[in-house]
Amino acid sequence: MSRQPTTELAVLGALSVEPMSGYAVRADITGTLGHFWSESFGQIYPTLARLEAEGLVVRDAEGKTSGSTFRLTPTGRARLVDLLGDPIAPSPPRNGTLLRLFFGGLLGADACVEILRESRARAEEQLAMLSALRMELEAEVASDPDARYRLITVLAGVHSARAAVTWADESLALLAA
Repeated sequence: MSRQPTTELAVLGALSVEPMSGYAVRADITGTLGHFWSESFGQIYPTLARLEAEGLVVRDAEGKTSGSTFRLTPTGRARLVDLLGDPIAPSPPRNGTLLRLFFGGLLGADACVEILRESRARAEEQLAMLSALRMELEAEVASDPDARYRLITVLAGVHSARAAVTWADESLALLAA
């Protein structure tokens, strides 16, 4: 799946929850999907304009030139379902921490230890945030059956953060040996 359909999927998905402005779409993606997905304003606004031109969303401008609210059309909802059913194309990873550590011989052990400590601290922060979100979603599952789907994504983040902490600890021990 190329970048355009994945951005389209994220935008249509956000608008499937409720109508919102482009700014709110970005905030929703950052706040709700942010532990596993990101989109920039530079991706969202052109996508919204294209989706509007294609009749997949409509703008409720009410005379405003900025801050228009977009909502999904029935055709947009159908497109979202189609995109959700598309095969998932793997995307190549880009990890600046691992890139630096791969060339750690040039940096030296002390610099690599610092990188690993910072990486571990970020993973701990993410683990704490996602663990709190997990508890909230677990409480919602009884009243909102769709909460279990959001919980699945949070669980992936929890496990990834735990793995990152374990990896950092093992790597720090390796450098200390």
